Amino acid sequence: MTSSEKENWVALVILLLGSWTLAMAEVTYDGRSLIIDGQRKILFSGSIHYPRSTPQMWPALISKAKEGGLDVIQTYVFWNLHEPQFGQYDFSGRYDLVRFIKEIQVQGLYVCLRIGPYIESEWTYGGFPFWLHDVPAIVYRTDNQPFKLYMQNFTTKIVSMMQSEGLYASQGGPIILSQIENEYQNVEKAFGEDGSRYVQWAAEMAVGLKTGVPWLMCKQTDAPDPLINTCNGMRCGETFTGPNSPNKPAFWTENWTSFYQVYGGEPYIRSAEDIAFHVTLFIARKNGSYVNYYMYHGGTNLGRTSSSYVITSYYDQAPLDEYGLLRQPKWGHLKELHAAIKSCSTTLLEGKQSNFSLGQLQEGYVFEEEGKCVAFLVNNDHVKMFTVQFRNRSYELPSKSISILPDCQNVTFNTATVNTKSNRRMTSTIQTFSSADKWEQFQDVIPNFDQTTLISNSLLEQMNVTKDKSDYLWYTLRFEHNLSCSESKLTAQSAAHVTHAFADGTYLGGAHGSHDVKSFTTQVPLKLNEGTNNISILSVMVGLPDAGAFLERRFAGLTAVEIQCSEESYDLTNSTWGYQVGLLGEQLEIYEEKSNSSIQWSPLGNTCNQTLTWYKTAFDSPKGDEPVALNLESMGKGQAWVNGESIGRYWISFHDSKGQPSQTLYHVPRSFLKDIGNSLVLFEEEGGNPLHISLDTISSTNIS
Repeated sequence: MTSSEKENWVALVILLLGSWTLAMAEVTYDGRSLIIDGQRKILFSGSIHYPRSTPQMWPALISKAKEGGLDVIQTYVFWNLHEPQFGQYDFSGRYDLVRFIKEIQVQGLYVCLRIGPYIESEWTYGGFPFWLHDVPAIVYRTDNQPFKLYMQNFTTKIVSMMQSEGLYASQGGPIILSQIENEYQNVEKAFGEDGSRYVQWAAEMAVGLKTGVPWLMCKQTDAPDPLINTCNGMRCGETFTGPNSPNKPAFWTENWTSFYQVYGGEPYIRSAEDIAFHVTLFIARKNGSYVNYYMYHGGTNLGRTSSSYVITSYYDQAPLDEYGLLRQPKWGHLKELHAAIKSCSTTLLEGKQSNFSLGQLQEGYVFEEEGKCVAFLVNNDHVKMFTVQFRNRSYELPSKSISILPDCQNVTFNTATVNTKSNRRMTSTIQTFSSADKWEQFQDVIPNFDQTTLISNSLLEQMNVTKDKSDYLWYTLRFEHNLSCSESKLTAQSAAHVTHAFADGTYLGGAHGSHDVKSFTTQVPLKLNEGTNNISILSVMVGLPDAGAFLERRFAGLTAVEIQCSEESYDLTNSTWGYQVGLLGEQLEIYEEKSNSSIQWSPLGNTCNQTLTWYKTAFDSPKGDEPVALNLESMGKGQAWVNGESIGRYWISFHDSKGQPSQTLYHVPRSFLKDIGNSLVLFEEEGGNPLHISLDTISSTNIS
């Protein structure tokens, strides 16, 4: 069966499933666990976000999650994708939430649907559509009538869609849990009493939608009944204060398998042993019965979807890497853990828990019921192995480990004993792009003041001007100079992410901030001409902010500009500025596969120090089905498109503390490709060289 035939077969199954449901299931809970049709459940879950992959990837990702011992797939719902303009909805392609959930159902797994609709998730603007910003008198995520109206409208839209498709467990579908809001406790104090009222309202609104399944509020100790408060973090077996009612179970909605990475940052490596230890501790110590891995598959922040400074490769260190390949030993070690827990889950759910000391840094937990017994022997010492005595037997516990004894006698799993072989990822260069005659280029236009139509006597806030239609905003100024000036400098303070400064079309230089430094200063030498000088500053965003109170008030863009001329300085902050949103190439949609006849591409010239340049070439797809990536190591900063599909922002020139790029490989999903004649378009801001990039395939191999 060809890959195309497989896709058609899967689509047919999903179509048929749309008119067929399983038996309706009652989903309730008590102080011990979720109860599905009268059966208590210990559930292992994994986050896989549908827009961070493609429909063609979904079946394999879900299958590998199931094989890894997961029971549930957890996903956010991405408001800004689904309602990019008020009242205009999009649930097609990568945004086809219904198709994603039905694929999960086909494979026999449950769904936890985190509607939010605020999600954070290192997703631009926390998942809010930017049109929300322009609603009069709106204040996000508080007791504010305009916000509550639009939030309720979207939440109701999603719930109604799920209900119309019969996707809640109460209808025979796979959705057993829903979430409203997201880590609200992080910002609640900033809103005072309005925050408390908002929490109560959100809970009542959600319950009133009558989904027939329980609702969650993660990281929210005051989650109102009947909503379940849950833990997020890496060590919930230690940090979770517990359910806020004895009638609620202990749930862990985000067990961070790694951490998101930003440009200028290094990957966070969390070991399989550490994850397994804390999952087991949560079950043993906190009576945990739901653990979700965030992320199980991170995927790719395609297009302009990542939040400020976040790279396109998302949680690549998860059990399934960015490309959907197994990351060993993490995937296999957790699979063994899940099997060990499941083998004694009835006793864990029904038995009486007791705990006791086994040493200064050692402890034990026992669950007993009707002659059955499960034990967890814990060594909290980070350095030393320790031998403990338990029921007249000796057990050696490696440092920082937990042994699971499903019968209180025999160890079937230890969190620090890894039996799965490690693997490593390999790249194979399939094609280089070193032939200059196969490239074309287009020089974007640097506008001056006279070419702009939006004029203001102050520096405008960038996000409010661009409406998130582009990363780019031009600030232009006409500066009249009639004094002698032997040395001059242009200084610009910015609350955006990058600036590129030009005078009369000549590049002066640029600067950038970082994820942890919210403003920066650009200072470049400036040669002033007598008479008129055209100053043009390109301000660049690399994603919108995604977190914090009063998100609607955030400021980006230039905040102050001055010219220092010998001993004098000219404050230009409140001068008359002209603005242009975006680049000419964006307006012409130069990246689209069908070439715009008005675009005059030129043969490739000298690529050295070429700024604001578009490059275009063609290539054929690699044979086989291995994942594909572009190696952009020779580029600087910009964006890339394949066949009109954006594969995201690249920023090779932003190095980490070791002097290395944070990311060089950029995933090109196979479904974006044709067999032959694929179009590749790059927009380069800084002067990178396209002649040294390559097309690679990705695979993995075991380390012996």
